Amino acid sequence: MSYTYNGKVYSIASPVVSISVNKLNVAIKDQEGSRLFEFTNLNESKDFLALLYQA
Repeated sequence: MSYTYNGKVYSIASPVVSISVNKLNVAIKDQEGSRLFEFTNLNESKDFLALLYQA
């Protein structure tokens, strides 16, 4: 599934195995492998996680 956040498209395949968060970085492991998403501030990473949890 693709998510659009702040004009960028993030592709994450179901099922999501794990999500790891470290301040500005969000690592997601799905059926296609691991991906690291880097954000510029803490609010962006929190908002992105909120978007994922709503889906």
